[in-house]
Amino acid sequence: MTAISSSSRGSGRALWAARLGLVALLLGPLLSLFVPKLPLHASDFILYQLRYPRLIAGFLVGGTLGLAGAATQALFANPLATPSTTGTLAGATLGALLAMVVIPSSTLGGYSVVVLSAFVLAMVASLIVALVALGHGRRTSDLLLVGIAVTLATTALATGLEDIADSRAIVAVARWSLGNLSQVGFDKIRYAAPLLLLLWCGILLQARALQNLILGDEVAHARGVAVGKVRFTVLSLVAASVAVVVAWCGPIAFIGLIVPHLVRLSMGASQRIVLPGSLFAGAGMLILCDALGKIVVPGRELSVGVITALIGAPTLAMLVWSRRS
Repeated sequence: MTAISSSSRGSGRALWAARLGLVALLLGPLLSLFVPKLPLHASDFILYQLRYPRLIAGFLVGGTLGLAGAATQALFANPLATPSTTGTLAGATLGALLAMVVIPSSTLGGYSVVVLSAFVLAMVASLIVALVALGHGRRTSDLLLVGIAVTLATTALATGLEDIADSRAIVAVARWSLGNLSQVGFDKIRYAAPLLLLLWCGILLQARALQNLILGDEVAHARGVAVGKVRFTVLSLVAASVAVVVAWCGPIAFIGLIVPHLVRLSMGASQRIVLPGSLFAGAGMLILCDALGKIVVPGRELSVGVITALIGAPTLAMLVWSRRS
């Protein structure tokens, strides 16, 4: 009886901690608008050209990473799976490095070569795993192994490029790899928002199929789910959405890993709740981290990727400990 009571108290504390965490994430947009304090003589410009665009960018990028993380974890039935499992982040990093080292021009058809190259290589790396998912009788472990192989291969190529790169390119890649939400005006948002919203809808429509996949391939197949087709579809949608945001803002860690855990712990494990919940919680977490990056070091601004790592690592440890308890 004592053990049961202790377990119940531990579960209750973890539940309330997760709910308080979600409430804190929802306060992120308010903090990002009013911290640091606006100077009166430039408040309109800062709000409409800097903070509002940055807030929207944070919502789009954080929401995408949270949703992609939840879908990936459901697809692989593994709570530690992330979009990096499929090689998307490694491919984007290789593409960005390739553009900075090899291609002298900074734009192509009005678009940044770094962004285009990161997007293309992220999609190539991810589609290799997605095509493997189409094969008949493929198991989840097969996809994980292929994803790891693609990640290792692209990382090795990136390391080789770093060996021949000059110091300017290495510094530029290092800054890009930290992840940032530097956003002036709404130009980039106009291009990215419609595509991301479309990809969000595609992933959310797979909620029922993902719920069945969590129960196992045999159960999903018995319930009429085309396992190979669903895997290919979800992997392609996740890869495309993550490729867009990584090419846009660089790789940002821990959002796709931590947020789905918080949502499942506080709101339940149904994918009809976890997927949209992770979308909004991921947006709130990234906006909150971006706001904290402006005030942690007075007079300086830390990249949002640094803040997500600082918050994400101990949060992950806490979640693992609560599950163990």
